[in-house]
Amino acid sequence: MATNRALKGRIRSINNTRKITRTMELVATSKLKRAQDRVTAARPFAQALTEVIADLATPDLASQFPLLRTPAKPRDGGPAAAVVILITSNRGLAGGFNSNLIKEARRRIDVLTAEGYHVDLIGVGKKGIGFFRYIGRKFRSERTDIGDRPTPDHAASVVDDLTKDFAEGRIGVVDLVQSKFISVLNSPPTTVRVLPIAAPAKARGGMRPDYILSPDAATLLDALLPLYVRNTMYRGLVETVAAEQAARRTAMKNATDNAGDLLEALKRTYNRQRQAQITQEIAELVGGAAAQQG
Repeated sequence: MATNRALKGRIRSINNTRKITRTMELVATSKLKRAQDRVTAARPFAQALTEVIADLATPDLASQFPLLRTPAKPRDGGPAAAVVILITSNRGLAGGFNSNLIKEARRRIDVLTAEGYHVDLIGVGKKGIGFFRYIGRKFRSERTDIGDRPTPDHAASVVDDLTKDFAEGRIGVVDLVQSKFISVLNSPPTTVRVLPIAAPAKARGGMRPDYILSPDAATLLDALLPLYVRNTMYRGLVETVAAEQAARRTAMKNATDNAGDLLEALKRTYNRQRQAQITQEIAELVGGAAAQQG
């Protein structure tokens, strides 16, 4: 059984740890609010961009743009290279957030490899980069400078070269492994196809608006498709940051609560031992006094 001094040391240590986890919980809560605001702000633009492309991209027109064409598989003479972009965090202490994203990336790499692709990996965030370095996998490129405040320029710097390589036929597939931020308690890892751009729903049929366009639809699509790719990457960044902060807040809240429970248990143990010690000392005093009187 631990001595009273050892118990007091553990109580002091756990109390200090609880202060740290509580502070980290509060910081994550503050960052989560800003991250949620970025997610909310990004969605209307993405929705409007998707609708415009859906209205413009007729099947005949879509065939003119490489970003909308699905290349043949490697076995059928298509490009042999594929790219997986993995977004993780630069910091840990977020529960299973990073490990779940890494598992999804490994699963996606296995699927593309089975289809005959040679898969290049782009790492965004230290945790994912560190894991794949540990297992000996090389990266096409690594980014640890984006942090928890991504911008459209960050997204463009990641995907612009990939867009060019895809358009020129050097890459057959670009997939993005990210967290899909549904709510604070629900942010599952998911894979989003960045390239080729999936044909929007309105381009497959249904009523089409009667627009008078200037410039023409082809010129507009030529400008909008690269923007759509950048916006897909940007949304992946902001949603993953929001999911990271939500996961860290939950993990730190659980750690704070567990530290509190452990403190209560240790205090009860300390008080019982202290009480037993005092009772023993009183019994020894009474016994000594009785012996002197007898």
